[in-house]
Amino acid sequence: MAGLVVRPRARILHGHDWVYGTEVLKVFGNPEDGDVVSVKDGRDRMLGSAVYNSKSQIVARRFSHRRQDLDADFFRRRLERAQGFRDSLGVDPLVRRVLWSESDGVPGVIVDRFADVATLQTQTMAMDLRRDLIAAAVQEVLGVATVVERNDSSSRKVEGLEIRTGVLLGPEPQASEITVAGMKFHLDVIHGQKTGFYLDQAASYAAVAAHAKGRRVLDCFSNQGAFALACALGGASEVTAVESGKENLPRIEANAQLNNVAVKVIGGDVFEVLSLAARREEQYDLIILDPPPFTKTRKGIADALRGYRELHLKAAQLLSRDGLLATFSCSHHVSAEEYDLTVSEAFHDARRTARRLATFSQSPDHPILVGFPETEYLKGFLYGMTSSF
Repeated sequence: MAGLVVRPRARILHGHDWVYGTEVLKVFGNPEDGDVVSVKDGRDRMLGSAVYNSKSQIVARRFSHRRQDLDADFFRRRLERAQGFRDSLGVDPLVRRVLWSESDGVPGVIVDRFADVATLQTQTMAMDLRRDLIAAAVQEVLGVATVVERNDSSSRKVEGLEIRTGVLLGPEPQASEITVAGMKFHLDVIHGQKTGFYLDQAASYAAVAAHAKGRRVLDCFSNQGAFALACALGGASEVTAVESGKENLPRIEANAQLNNVAVKVIGGDVFEVLSLAARREEQYDLIILDPPPFTKTRKGIADALRGYRELHLKAAQLLSRDGLLATFSCSHHVSAEEYDLTVSEAFHDARRTARRLATFSQSPDHPILVGFPETEYLKGFLYGMTSSF
């Protein structure tokens, strides 16, 4: 097996599974991009098997601590193991994230299940070359009728991969409905965002909605309206959803009708909508902020933090005397500590005093691998306004 030797201070020597180009001492055996390679230290000790791509900044991603090939049996075993773990947590077997990349030992592979349809993303070259093999294993292990390829993520570009979508196995999926956290949603696995629906917040909907009864709620960056619907079903006195994506506005309205709740839908830039609401002296008892990533690189952290500070300042100005703010960040490079500090600075700018009441994380079917911080990307907090001391 071809492979590479890592430098003495490479992160893979300390429990991580990635090898950056700067950490490679030498490459042997002339591996081709997409090959499985062995990873060794300077003493020729085997550190495991990895997928290789010289075009990527991360040249090798370990998927096993022993010699292992990526054959059909490997993917079946990984799928069965991942399902057993999620079953043990009580995650809905019909609507869940099935595989979550390195967290399930399949670097770059993401599989979501929506009843009889599974969606597949392959974000590394090695896995993309084996997508038909993976799709067959998904259909066999899960028993779904259709496997859809949703390889339209911009992250594929760093691996030198083209953008592709379409049906890999089975019949063309029809428009359908799914149930997430007790709520019904219209589903479009071909054209819906990401893999059809965001599942990483499923555990947070009820947690936030538990505070909504009798409150005026403003759900910002509403996407398909999940937080808004949860709050409406939780007894909120009124709910407003703000979303900039024009394609999502009719989806929010349709999902509200599907759940027999009333939600006011506003299309527009959230920053502008919040500014206008402040000029009108509007107030809300519960504001939810769940924006898309403000940065996808370390270089953008400073700009992201400035954006978060401005966003939370605007939100704090709209909160009622005893108002609540539920806020989330999916910017991996912004730590929970940095995010919390930025929110506190925004409260100071707004001359508001708050207590932190709860913390949130990604749903359990998006497992966090210890020693692999990249698998933990979603963080959230619930703050309650209080009078100044």
